[in-house]
Amino acid sequence: MKFLRRGESTPSDSSSVDTDAAVADKTVTLGKGRPTPKRREAEGRKRGPIAPAPKTAKEARARRKAIRGTRSERKADSAERRASAQDRRARMLAGEEQYLLPRDKGPVKGYVRDIVDARRNLLGLFMPLALVLIVSMILTPALQALVTLAMLVMMLFMIIEGVVLGRMVNKRVRERYPDTADSSFSLGWYAFVRASQVRRMRAPKPRVSAGDAV
Repeated sequence: MKFLRRGESTPSDSSSVDTDAAVADKTVTLGKGRPTPKRREAEGRKRGPIAPAPKTAKEARARRKAIRGTRSERKADSAERRASAQDRRARMLAGEEQYLLPRDKGPVKGYVRDIVDARRNLLGLFMPLALVLIVSMILTPALQALVTLAMLVMMLFMIIEGVVLGRMVNKRVRERYPDTADSSFSLGWYAFVRASQVRRMRAPKPRVSAGDAV
């Protein structure tokens, strides 16, 4: 048996002391010693100090004017925005894919537009004829019954042609794009709306001429 002198410790005691010290060190290392700053406070520090509120109406007007910039700067910004919007519209009308509306994007919708634009559709005459009939009814009230009958006949032909066009478009789309996720109703309605518009007012503009093979 080994007797220990005063002041000495056993190996187990020393290891336990080292373990406690390590745990204490980890506790000190892991802890931040301060609360985590909120996101709003952190963003506030990034932006810098907030300017004090204006004390007078004159100071408020001056601050708004400084934020808006000079008149020439505002005109330049407005002209730049208009030019950018016109450029985007021109590219959309030209059929550039990245500038198209979500409803017009994709090769399937482009193919449907080509099918409709290559046809001479009776639907495209509906709006001009309807306008002529309405004006005639206003100018000559005695023709009201006749004009009403003519409009009903036009609507009947429009519905029939829309159904025929929708079926034809769906058949051709399924043949060329059998894996398309577009429903039959959405393709038919897209073709119907396109065909009911006056040709020169269609957007995007037609890529094919009437009578072309698609």
